[in-house]
Amino acid sequence: MRIAYLECFSGISGDMFLGALVDAGVPARLLEETVAALGVGAKLEISRVVRSGISATKVDVWVDGEKDMPREEYWAKQDVARALSPAKADHDHKHGHGHSHEHSHHENTEQSRAKAPAPHEHEHVHPHRGLTEIRQIISAAAISESARETAIRAFEALGAAEAKIHSVPAESIHFHEVGAADAIVDIVCAAVGIEALGVDEIVCSPLNVGGGTVKCAHGTFPVPAPATVELLKGVPVYSSGIEAELVTPTGAAIARTLATRFSAFPEMKIGKSAYGAGSRDFPGHPNVLRLVIGEALPALAAKTKSETVSVLEANLDDLNPQVFGYVMDRLLEEGALDVFGMPVQMKKNRPGTLLTVLCKPEDAEKLAQLIFSETTTLGVRRREESRQTLARRWESVRIEWGEVRIKIASMNGTVTNYAPEYEDCRRIAAEHHVPLKTVMQEAARAYIDGSKNH
Repeated sequence: MRIAYLECFSGISGDMFLGALVDAGVPARLLEETVAALGVGAKLEISRVVRSGISATKVDVWVDGEKDMPREEYWAKQDVARALSPAKADHDHKHGHGHSHEHSHHENTEQSRAKAPAPHEHEHVHPHRGLTEIRQIISAAAISESARETAIRAFEALGAAEAKIHSVPAESIHFHEVGAADAIVDIVCAAVGIEALGVDEIVCSPLNVGGGTVKCAHGTFPVPAPATVELLKGVPVYSSGIEAELVTPTGAAIARTLATRFSAFPEMKIGKSAYGAGSRDFPGHPNVLRLVIGEALPALAAKTKSETVSVLEANLDDLNPQVFGYVMDRLLEEGALDVFGMPVQMKKNRPGTLLTVLCKPEDAEKLAQLIFSETTTLGVRRREESRQTLARRWESVRIEWGEVRIKIASMNGTVTNYAPEYEDCRRIAAEHHVPLKTVMQEAARAYIDGSKNH
């Protein structure tokens, strides 16, 4: 089994991850075509740099002729502009002037001064974007369905984190730090690039989050920033003492979305290593993200993947059964991994139903609120559990009536199970008036025949 290990000894940000992908062999042209497909006025600049003696690939995002800048530089520029022209600076800030400002791996001060335009020169207005608009941009891009789903999941995780912090619905969030074009580029290119890398599993090290404080849209906060803390719940983190923001919200979302587990260096036969550079060059500390790719050793390959999931439970004894079915559908629509009910005998000998929901930890609060609003329960229990899963991937097969996705599970590189996607088969059966079982049988046969040919 081919695995990739992210070593985040200097944290992780979107640009560092893209640099590591390119350094590992992902074609730069693929990422450039992905950026063009997004249509957000962005382009990539790819270069080789040295960070504390380590040669690495640096990826910078330019939007409308301006290079993405770290938070510190953006807010310093805003402070200067506000001092020179308070009314204009306030107008620019309210209308989202600047880029995402969330990458704290920044250039040294002299380079920044040389490259950054003066506050009154070459200014652009880049509006904050909401989650709905970001979904539309990603959905319209000419990328694979799996990459599209990965990118949207990452932004939804960001939205859930921001919503939790501000105590508002995720759909009403307009991303102050991550909604600009450069963050969309980072996340979508990360999804496309990791797919092109062709690994079966991504393992991530504990994250070095840095230290000190960082200035955000709502004020100055300790590192890691609030959204980053929310995204990293359940993830092992530490600080090496460097006074800088090493894990950005975008970097946290990428690691949380792509990694199947967080652990020390896994047992593997190393094939190649790659380095993606941050913008700042710390004395005596290489500001790079290392990506190691190789083959899992047999002892490890036979193991299943492990991840943390939240379990929500509620006992229901006075809910209309018709409503229970509706609630199950709503929970699945909102991102639950699984929903089921079991008959139970409750107090006063009342027959009832135990509602159980499995979900990602970042979705637990949202789904708990849905249970409260849609059922008659007065309490929801929550716990974190470890879940082991087989490696899974999707393939598509074409049958007489259309295309059907096949979910394939494997262990130790060997396929252990496969199944046609029910929703694809149900849609085809309804559209073509064909028995559902016939569609599913034909899809399974097409997959088996294709496997034999390969």
